[in-house]
Amino acid sequence: MKLVIIDYGAGNIKSIQFAFKRLGIDAVLSNNIDEIKAADKVIFPGVGEASSAMKMLQESGLDKVIPTLKQPVLGICLGMQLMCNSSEEGNTKGLGIFDVAIKKFSKAVKVPQMGWNIIYNLKSDLFTGIKEKEFMYLVHSFYAENCEEAIATTDYEFEYASALQKDNFYGTQFHPEKSGLAGEQILKNFLNL
Repeated sequence: MKLVIIDYGAGNIKSIQFAFKRLGIDAVLSNNIDEIKAADKVIFPGVGEASSAMKMLQESGLDKVIPTLKQPVLGICLGMQLMCNSSEEGNTKGLGIFDVAIKKFSKAVKVPQMGWNIIYNLKSDLFTGIKEKEFMYLVHSFYAENCEEAIATTDYEFEYASALQKDNFYGTQFHPEKSGLAGEQILKNFLNL
């Protein structure tokens, strides 16, 4: 299986690469459009700030390529957020794959949300073998509003979409690569899609 992690300068890519290595898969880091298109599965990671990450995608032409991919694509954290319509972070226009806006948590809660929280309302093959109210690791100040494309929900200040799916595109706000055995199971499930 050819697994490509999109390398566009935003992200803690090494931890994702190590997580797949533990599953026996050598993920390739690449920003080569042909290599990304030819992959069996694609990971779209992201850590950092939305507008500068989107600028890097635009400079490499990846902003045009990612929405056209036909194989399973998993956006993680900022990767998922960039797949949405827009983000309040840096007033950023997203890739428009998921029909939802990214908003900032209010000052009523500690921002960023950092640490373990539960996911529930699980609705996808991505969560095969994952129980309702499983703990996942999150670090984020912005969230996807609850929407039709939500396949998992988390409560922090209010309920928001902690995972999304539309066609072959999947996104998780949480970090499966940092979420222990349950997170590893989600990565395995992604490989089996």
